[in-house]
Formats: sequence, structure tokens, C-alpha cells
Amino acid sequence: MAAAAAQRLLAAITKIIGVGRNYIAHAKELGNPPVLFLKPTSSFLHAGVATAAVEIPEPLESLHHEVELAVVISRRGRDVPEASAMDFVGGYALALDMTARDLQSVAKSAGLPWTLAKGQDTFTPISAVVDDELRQKGSTRDMIFKIPFLISYISSIMALMEGDVILTGTPEGVGPVRVGQKIKAGMTDLIDVEFNVQRRNRSFSA
Repeated sequence: MAAAAAQRLLAAITKIIGVGRNYIAHAKELGNPPVLFLKPTSSFLHAGVATAAVEIPEPLESLHHEVELAVVISRRGRDVPEASAMDFVGGYALALDMTARDLQSVAKSAGLPWTLAKGQDTFTPISAVVDDELRQKGSTRDMIFKIPFLISYISSIMALMEGDVILTGTPEGVGPVRVGQKIKAGMTDLIDVEFNVQRRNRSFSA
């Protein structure tokens, strides 16, 4: 897919699907299906916008960064066979699944969804899309569930649409970021992103 076409996919994101616990290398996890969660499109923050910044809402003092490979879907697919799954990939991006860890811990202990912890505005910064062939370097080799399987599995639950983004999980090394800091992340030599972290200014907008 041409680079311009790949960029257009991100301009009209239809849904963001997160995959949890995809780098836990314990045999007991391998028999379980992937953990899925949805993030609203309003959480999307495009790296191409000069003023783009991750916002920490009060009263939170920090968010945790979770750097993830994002797979951008190029066309509609339902019940996609694993053998054909890569035909539905329009490109790749680098995403940050920003997480309010304290809120997530409370939700987990109460058996509640993770929406408050992961779905707030600016909580899904995403880089530009690259349409190069994905090179299996570094930690992406350690995914429990590989990309073809994830596409096939997710499409068996919900139809994948053009512009959907799948966040494929984060490796170890997550940690907090605070107001005034700068987040820098990269993936081999394909993508680099940088975001400032600031306090959310709560003011009405329509």
C-alpha cells in the first residue's frame, strides 16, 4: 500500500482494539485466549500534529507508558482465516497505550472495565504509518499471539473495518511519566515518536 494511502487510514480510525498480556512468557498463559479491550477514537493523538501532547488529567500525578506495535487494517474483514490475515494489513505504526495505573488497579480488583484507565483523551498517541514489510526484530518476536492470529481471532468476534487499529501489546519495561516530561519511543529504524506530557486544561469546547 502506498504511504499516502496508509496515512489516510489513520485519518479515519473506526475503532482501537487493545491486546493485553501478549508478552507474558509463561506457559500457563498460552492456553488462554487474548485479552481484548476497546479504546475510544477520542483517545487518539496523532504524532504529526505539532502541538500534540499527552495530557494527565487531575487528580492523577502520572501515567504509565506502554509502547506497542500498532497494526492498521486496510479493508473490512469478518471471520478472516489466519492464512489470509496479512492481506488485511494496510501498514504499521508505533503506539503508546497510556494507562492510569492506579485506576486500572482499582478496576481490576473490582472486576470492572479498564475504560477510565485507558480511554481518556490523548491516551493513545500513534505515529505515522509505515507500509514497509514488518521486520521481526527485538521484542516483537516474543509475542505470544502473532499478528495473523490476532487478526483472525478479533475478526471472529467483531468485524474489522478499514481504519481499525490493533494495539498488539507491550513488552516489559513500562513505567510512569509525569507532567513536564517528554516521551520518546522508537521501533528499530522504522519509526520514532516524541510527545510532551502536560497537565490537562479542563475548559469547555464544542
